Amino acid sequence: MVEVAKVQTICSPLQYRIKRRRSCHQKMSLFVFTSSFSISVMAAYGQTQYSPALQPAGPYTPYTHHTQGYSMPSYNIKTEDGLSHSPGQTGLLGYSNFSTTPPSQSLYSYSHTHGYPPTPGKEEGVPARRGSDGKLRGRKRVSDPAPPLDSDIERVFIWDLDETIIIFHSLLTGTFSSRFGKDSSKAVSLGLWMEEMIFNLADSRLFFNDLEECDQVHIDDVASDDNGQDLSTYNFGSDGFQSPAGAGSLCLGSGVHGGVDWMRKLAFRYRRVKEIYNTYKNNVGGLLGSPKREEWLQLRREMEVLTDLWLTQALKALALINSRPNCVNVLVTTTQLIPALSKVLLYGLGSAFPIENIYSATKTGKESCFERVSQRFGRRAVYVVIGDGAEEESVAKKKNMPFWRVSCRADLEALSHALELDYL
Repeated sequence: MVEVAKVQTICSPLQYRIKRRRSCHQKMSLFVFTSSFSISVMAAYGQTQYSPALQPAGPYTPYTHHTQGYSMPSYNIKTEDGLSHSPGQTGLLGYSNFSTTPPSQSLYSYSHTHGYPPTPGKEEGVPARRGSDGKLRGRKRVSDPAPPLDSDIERVFIWDLDETIIIFHSLLTGTFSSRFGKDSSKAVSLGLWMEEMIFNLADSRLFFNDLEECDQVHIDDVASDDNGQDLSTYNFGSDGFQSPAGAGSLCLGSGVHGGVDWMRKLAFRYRRVKEIYNTYKNNVGGLLGSPKREEWLQLRREMEVLTDLWLTQALKALALINSRPNCVNVLVTTTQLIPALSKVLLYGLGSAFPIENIYSATKTGKESCFERVSQRFGRRAVYVVIGDGAEEESVAKKKNMPFWRVSCRADLEALSHALELDYL
């Protein structure tokens, strides 16, 4: 396993694999500070008072998937719109674009030949989105409104992922169940179930087996090595990327890379990941196929019930921000990029975060990512950081960015209320 350069960042639970699990500790104690921006607003919603930090939890026992299931009640799933909704959440929680026809096994089966979904057809795309480097990259769906240029953005909301938007790590450690009085065995079971789905999607659809040792901060970081070759018939399983003469070990160490040919193959994989994300961000069920689709829907429902609609409330705040013409949501997570994309898709966050707005701080730390975001959108924009951990709070304080702490569901409700009243 690659020894990632040591940075002042918190270890993510998705920095280990199902086959080679590595324990990670709960996030560190939270710093306390009050921002000079919107101080009266945050005080009104209790943002100057912080609850005691959670204690680190020990590692959990390695999990082996049992094919007979998870001893959970069965659901009669007739539609893909059965999740509980908050007002105005149809766009983010709806599943109207899901395919009702099961995908073919040849399209979605995962084997040594890497049977990945094909590149989107021309009829699905219109002029491309603007990437983080200012260049036009990728495709966008016909129904999407034209996004504002990065230089036109007035306010940037930088979100943490785990335990802020989604509940995942604390399910595995038991922290969530003990803190909020939930069934511990149920919480751990759901957490393990979601973990397995995250890695299965990452491995089978998003090249994580190839890219785990070649993690990037941003999806376009190796785009300059891409020659634009048509990948519709490209065979990722036989291009020699993982051969001894390839580069399995060439991503080791800072700045060590393969040759031009190998780097081009690496860029091809990240380009395909981007295409898959953009194609299926509103159609995760179509990407998973049956019966995984039904399993995923059941898991989503059970997690929302257990967490008292935590994700639904977070989606409400994200939707309010996305509804503003000159505001944007950006995600900065300590999870590796590919598993982070898998998380975003499986938790139904694809509509909230364009892939260009997702950054992984695994290798560089959040301060470096925050700096990249601020360079991208410029000094004129106002930056608001939303998270639960010490690292994002410390960086926000250092950069004079207001910080909105999320330690419970009520903090997300207060955030939505502040956004509705245009206080943020």
